[in-house]
Amino acid sequence: MRVLLVNTSEKTGGAAVATFRLMEALNNNGVKAKMLVTHKETDNINVVELPRPWRQRMNFLWERLTIFSRLHFSKHHLFELDVANAGTDITMLPEFKKADIVHLAWINQGMLSLGSIRKILKSGKPVVWTMHDLWPVSGICHLSLGCNRFKSHCSNCKYLPHKGGDRDLSYKVWEQKSRIYKISDISFVACSRWLAAEAKASGLVDKHIVTDIPNPINTSIFCQHSKAEARQALGLPADKRLILFVAQRITNVNKGMDYLIEACHTLVGQHPEMRKNTGVVLLGGHAEEFEGQFDMPVYPLGYVNDERKIVEVYNASDLFVLPSLSENLPNTIMEAMACGVPCIGFKVGGIPEMIDHQKNGYVASYRDSADLARGLHWILDEADYESLSRRAVQKVVTHYSQQSVAMRYIEVYNQAMAFKNYAL
Repeated sequence: MRVLLVNTSEKTGGAAVATFRLMEALNNNGVKAKMLVTHKETDNINVVELPRPWRQRMNFLWERLTIFSRLHFSKHHLFELDVANAGTDITMLPEFKKADIVHLAWINQGMLSLGSIRKILKSGKPVVWTMHDLWPVSGICHLSLGCNRFKSHCSNCKYLPHKGGDRDLSYKVWEQKSRIYKISDISFVACSRWLAAEAKASGLVDKHIVTDIPNPINTSIFCQHSKAEARQALGLPADKRLILFVAQRITNVNKGMDYLIEACHTLVGQHPEMRKNTGVVLLGGHAEEFEGQFDMPVYPLGYVNDERKIVEVYNASDLFVLPSLSENLPNTIMEAMACGVPCIGFKVGGIPEMIDHQKNGYVASYRDSADLARGLHWILDEADYESLSRRAVQKVVTHYSQQSVAMRYIEVYNQAMAFKNYAL
């Protein structure tokens, strides 16, 4: 079986990381998988770059200009929306022609247009689409943030200024998607049970199959190592408990940094000794901007894309916290748990599916910094830490290993191929 995985980026962003790991998992389990991206970042022979990179840049700029104008030339929400009005026709590429299955992932920001997707569907090849956010089943947004219009028909989009009315941009894109989805069957896969439920509620996919399969992780890379050696290698203190926060861009308000800062203020107020015996490690872009904002030492490590160093950072930490306001199935929680690090996050999206409350971590009430503080203290000072750590590793090995995830995808591929052959 030959599978072509299509994703905008090779390694940058959560969807890219998940898709790259899935490609490796499939190749390690008897499937010939390749990944098609706009720009290669590694020398992996199974990753193919789209031709004419200048054209991808033009597609990206044209789509951003379209959205920028609809936002009345404001940058607010500029990268939270996609209209897929520009993209590449991949159906003529040799990798596409050889594929038995075309597997779409995160294909936004100028990689595939809605017209490109239409051509893929009309090619007759079985199509599987892994959803890493809501965009495939909404009008133009990736995160609904409480809006339920996608369940019936997008319109009056809250992201757009001066509400465009019932037939605004979100309405028009929804209509385009609806016409495209009707011409063929798509096997949708959500990375979490939460997202699968949201997708099934969408008026766009009422006639399509939606299942849930988590992202895979290589547990031979993300695994426990010596905490002391990891700290020494990173120059982190050996005499403090370290709370880790990771985000590609730490200033992203959806990652909830403000809640973590407030929770740490609360902790130090209640337990003054934490000012000296506990520190916060920040991994991600703009990390240095948060020095001095906590009542305890901060260790900004900046943006790191070296997988081995990222594993060291997890192993150097005592606890991982992700107070996101919206999440699907975050790779970071999976990575931390694989390294035996208990995690804490808000009760939102797929996070409660990953963290079993007070068994391998702590699930805090949504947007509740006081409960976040309670969870941090519970893990560091009250719980049986070794038990939490052991159960975290066990959860990853059982649910997110390469083999278990690959087998579930192979089943989806076989069903898609069988249905396509039956339809013919």
